[in-house]
Amino acid sequence: MALFRARALFCRCFSTSASHPTHICVVGSGPAGFYTAEKLLKALPNAQVDIIDRLPTPFGLVRSGVAPDHPETKIVVNQFTRVAQHQRCSFFGNIKLGSSISLSDLRELYHTVVLAYGAESDRSLKIPGEDWYGIHSAREFVWWYNGHPDCRNLNPGLKTTDTAVILGQGNVALDVARILLRPTSELGSTDIASHALEALQESSIRKVLLVGRRGPVQAACTAKELREVLGIKNLHIHIREADLLKSPTDEEEVKNSRIQRRVYELLAKAAASGPPHSGTGLRELHFVFFRKPEEFLSSVDEKDHVAGVRFEKTVLEGSSPGKQIARGTGEFEDLDCQMVLKSIGYKSVPIDGLPFDHQKGIVPNIRGRVVSYISGDAIQLEEGLYVCGWLKRGPTGIIATNLYCAQETVASICEDLDKTASGSSFSSSSKPGREGLIHALDDQNVRFVPFSAWEKIDSVEKRLGSLKNKPREKLTTWEELLKVAME
Repeated sequence: MALFRARALFCRCFSTSASHPTHICVVGSGPAGFYTAEKLLKALPNAQVDIIDRLPTPFGLVRSGVAPDHPETKIVVNQFTRVAQHQRCSFFGNIKLGSSISLSDLRELYHTVVLAYGAESDRSLKIPGEDWYGIHSAREFVWWYNGHPDCRNLNPGLKTTDTAVILGQGNVALDVARILLRPTSELGSTDIASHALEALQESSIRKVLLVGRRGPVQAACTAKELREVLGIKNLHIHIREADLLKSPTDEEEVKNSRIQRRVYELLAKAAASGPPHSGTGLRELHFVFFRKPEEFLSSVDEKDHVAGVRFEKTVLEGSSPGKQIARGTGEFEDLDCQMVLKSIGYKSVPIDGLPFDHQKGIVPNIRGRVVSYISGDAIQLEEGLYVCGWLKRGPTGIIATNLYCAQETVASICEDLDKTASGSSFSSSSKPGREGLIHALDDQNVRFVPFSAWEKIDSVEKRLGSLKNKPREKLTTWEELLKVAME
């Protein structure tokens, strides 16, 4: 049985290490968590590192966030697998912080706890109608097509309308637009979830509008992502020429930023190229700038079903390049649609016993050290508690950004352990670590998924995928995942 209750089946012998190792728990098995674990194992030869995650599958957004047509980005899982298989590292899946075990319990069990569980919620627009049918967050949609078990039953309504409005123009928004518009024949050989592929094959979506508050110079995407969506076959790109006009401040911004200059150039080139001359089933991608959502419009026939979005036109204020703010002009226009995806940012979720900045959506910290109190020059740090990744800095950056973020947090941990070890209060034997965690889970009758059980899931998914000429066929429900893990 691969889902373990009995600690005797899971504990390993560490007789080659010092008799009293340093016990560290990393919460979250995405890039931030694995990079942190990797750096800790290298920096602290005496450390035992345990990674826990609420899902039975590791790798976080590499599995559930990276687009299925970006397999090269997922290669990093090979590196993370080597970390999980390290003799001083263990993975505990199916463990939810706050219900399976509390943060205070983890702090009692481990010398150091690093929170790297990312951002599993969404920012809100706080406008009327936001909870209506037909409106979803981009995160939910991404989880849906990537087979995340929490969004397996999402019904995005791809057959109910020919137009989808995406609020936001960052990389996630472009990913979503690309999946909606790309030929399903090209997606069929990826690891996209089968339920999503079937829905996309029957989709009525022919027009996608990417709407941003600011202009093309301030678009938040990267040139690589933009180039990819612009390169979709038989796709008509629509950009209003008036939106491409640059102010003196815009000119300064593109001069100072190579990234923004390249994005602007790609948009200007796409606008000038016009529609393709051939191809059936022509689809459209509209970049709509200088618009902010004011309210959602309901359907006359179906109450609480979205039928459109009312936008307010905006202008940019401020003379500092890169810091201009979109201000409403009082002019409005309505766009009809029955599907809206909000790509306005992820949001981290606070847990009991953890200081949290609700405005910024992060845990207050100094170089990864959790701060519980600041008053003037007085700063109170939470002993043995650290953060990394989106919980530390906000939902920004790419996968590799977490590498540098982890380096900083691990450096703080090492500095603090050195200081503590030099004092008389440090005693590794006073913390039970992994063995104590398994005891605590046993007491609560919580079943965890070790990495060996994930490897069974991985093997089954790859075998099922090979039958369909796919890299893997993801198991997309909790029941399926846990059933395979238990075999």
